Amino acid sequence: MSPTPVPELRPLAMGEMIDRAATFWRAHLKPLFVLSFGFSLVNYIAMKATVLSGQRLTPMLYSSDAQAQAQKDPMGLMGEAGLSMGLWMVLLMFLFWSYWLATLAASRYVVSAQLGEPVSPADGLRRAFSRVGSMTGAYLLSMAWAGLMTVLLLAPGAIVGGMAAAASIMGSNTLAIVLAVVGVLLAVLGLIAAMLWYFLRFLLLPPVMAMEDLGAWDSFKRSGELLSGRIEPGFLGRVVVRAMILYTVMSLILISVQLVSSIPSWLVMVPYGNPFDAGTMARTPQLMLVPAELVQVVAQSCFTPIYFVFCSLFYLDMRVRREALDLERRMDSPPATPTLAV
Repeated sequence: MSPTPVPELRPLAMGEMIDRAATFWRAHLKPLFVLSFGFSLVNYIAMKATVLSGQRLTPMLYSSDAQAQAQKDPMGLMGEAGLSMGLWMVLLMFLFWSYWLATLAASRYVVSAQLGEPVSPADGLRRAFSRVGSMTGAYLLSMAWAGLMTVLLLAPGAIVGGMAAAASIMGSNTLAIVLAVVGVLLAVLGLIAAMLWYFLRFLLLPPVMAMEDLGAWDSFKRSGELLSGRIEPGFLGRVVVRAMILYTVMSLILISVQLVSSIPSWLVMVPYGNPFDAGTMARTPQLMLVPAELVQVVAQSCFTPIYFVFCSLFYLDMRVRREALDLERRMDSPPATPTLAV
């Protein structure tokens, strides 16, 4: 089998970046699957442990007569809801951390392959685990920064909600309802904006940590610098806008895969109730549910790496455009030996 040719290192248009990401993903599907499957399996085990723990610790939330029990013991239901929320928050923190670690490992593999350097999935994993400490520090910094931004983006909705409460106290019910609806809409939009900001702001942090020997704080700043400003004139020339468009395309691909791969689990749960009801999952036998969910894990391990490839290519593109990495690589490469015609 002939080795995969190394593509030319040059600035890429948005369409070219998506095409090159898909091409690289197809050509390196096996090593990318190997890199992704272990992380996906660990994430599934963590999620399954959280669900089973929730079923034991918060039985009222998973019971078929939750509403009747809520009327009998409203404080107990509120306590279980708070405990369940805490469990899921811990799980989400772990899943985001694991996702960063997987992106770091895959970025080491993808960027090295794009640069024509010999690399294997084991090299990516070694790099990821050697950077666990710094990555965790940068991750905690990103969470703190995201918390501050979330508060700021939710502030307009909270202010309007306070105005609705004041209007209700003053007896203006119509105005209170209108303000309450506007406040909820602003809060939802603020939450969506906060999530999008987080994923875009730290899009390049794993590739930076994969390829550059920087600490947590320096990597934090470096990823922000690569995503700041503009690279071309016009609205689409702003790096954040460019990243948002490409990230949206990748997200739609992954969401589609997530929905399709969830069908086996939904079909297994249908005989036991509504698949979107928490109680249905508790009533479904695990011997039937777990194999269906493992199908979803395998599907995600196949398709999620295309996002890792996109992050790596975006990192390379920013370095080519801003730091002339392509010219640097050409200068460092040995000159070609001329051949003499016989």
